[in-house]
Amino acid sequence: MSVFETPRLRIRPWTHEPADLDRLWDTYRRWEVAQWLGATPRALASRDEAAGVVDRWAARADGPLGVWAIEVAEAGLVVGTVLLVRLPDSDSDSDSDAVEVGWHLHPDSWGHGYATEAARGAVEHGFAHGLPEVYAVVRPDNVRSLAVCRRLGMRALGRTDRWYGTELEAFVTGRPE
Repeated sequence: MSVFETPRLRIRPWTHEPADLDRLWDTYRRWEVAQWLGATPRALASRDEAAGVVDRWAARADGPLGVWAIEVAEAGLVVGTVLLVRLPDSDSDSDSDAVEVGWHLHPDSWGHGYATEAARGAVEHGFAHGLPEVYAVVRPDNVRSLAVCRRLGMRALGRTDRWYGTELEAFVTGRPE
């Protein structure tokens, strides 16, 4: 079941299938991926954690929002994750109304344009479901993700600690008129 598709990619929920759990574990156990994620980055310590991650992500599904696997349609290979989720409000325990697009790819899939293509598809998916704007937040030294934001044509807002309790570069794009 696809959430949406792009010319090369099928965006779908992560599953408990062994291939998905293996790929999730192999992606998020790597510090070169994990270092950019969340307020306190942490790589997965064991493959056993992968099923819990899938469950947490499934619980975040809400209408057009979610955390999904990026699968190369032709090959059937999962190359990473794309997300469209509410940003956490740093001043409370709840989420804000702002929606974030994000991407995390396995290092063997870097440099193929998958992050940009999946993120563009996620933003379009959000706009098609009525979202007025979508943000991206990136650690200031994450050069690869900063480049994805530029390729997406997002407007730079500068640094903020509004979300995730840490200083991030913020970007926004609005729904086309």
